[in-house]
Amino acid sequence: MKKIDIYNHVLPPRYLDLVRANSKDLGILKRMTSIRVLWDMEARVAMLRDSFPDVVQVLTLGQPSPEMLGGPDQSPEFARVANDEMAEICKRWPEHFPAFVAALPWNNPKAAIEEMDRAIGDLGARGVQTVNQINGRALDDPEFFPIFERVAKKYQYPVWMHPFRPGSRADYTTEQRSQYEIWQVLGWPFDTSVAMARMVFSGMLERLPELRLITHHCGGMLPYFAGRAETLWAQLGSRSADGAEADVLKRLSKPPIEYFKMFYGDTVLGGSASALRCGLDFFGADHVVFASDCPFDPEGGPMFIREGIRSVESLGLSDEDREKIYLGNALRLMRMKKL
Repeated sequence: MKKIDIYNHVLPPRYLDLVRANSKDLGILKRMTSIRVLWDMEARVAMLRDSFPDVVQVLTLGQPSPEMLGGPDQSPEFARVANDEMAEICKRWPEHFPAFVAALPWNNPKAAIEEMDRAIGDLGARGVQTVNQINGRALDDPEFFPIFERVAKKYQYPVWMHPFRPGSRADYTTEQRSQYEIWQVLGWPFDTSVAMARMVFSGMLERLPELRLITHHCGGMLPYFAGRAETLWAQLGSRSADGAEADVLKRLSKPPIEYFKMFYGDTVLGGSASALRCGLDFFGADHVVFASDCPFDPEGGPMFIREGIRSVESLGLSDEDREKIYLGNALRLMRMKKL
């Protein structure tokens, strides 16, 4: 069965040069430069041909994203470089990379909309990517709303949500930074969940019901904590000192948990079949898409693809649900009739 890997990452050479020149995060720089198939696309193609002939990949930019590399005056050019290079990769190897997702300069909303129009209209991007916070600002900040509105209403394409939480954000207020890479392993799924909640309770999905959001790592914490989220947020305001947050529920037309189920989750769970079962139970087979997070695995590329497929196959799903997860949902989200 043909499979679309809808969430994997590249740092094309020219963009990698920008990362080297502008990133102040030595940890990210060390990580990104050490993985060959992240930036050597001939090596990536060889890996796919040799090991996964039934898998094609929709390209998304690895971190750091443009707004993490420079200010509002620099990030638009960084995004242009990334999108031009991803489009060129798709043009050169269309049988392996049928589409890419536009990188945007989110710290410059006007330029972000302009770059979205260029990347989708001229280069053929099939959606846009954001991290779950823009240099410390929440995605439900009103300044970002026109970007989401544009991609949802004008293009009807999805938004790929990628987590990010820096190691400099300490886990305890008495410490200077996060230890043991807790900031990534546990912090990223938590921050994804926080971003989803802010979108729900701010009313963004009420205002943009056509918005399609693909969450990395299958919705972060939400599927596992769905029962807790449903029962406690049904009492929103009861624990607040002034109770004002209770008015939020009155502004929503349906229970909060139903908005969370509007998101899509990918299969990037380190190969855990039980976690994927939890995600499928929460989102449903129509809202789960196959993805690998390639090449950020211990083998530098193939492991997460292989283990992701194994996790899907181990669940005993119907052929119909397997087809949705591997292929059909991705084609529908990107408005592609076939590969």
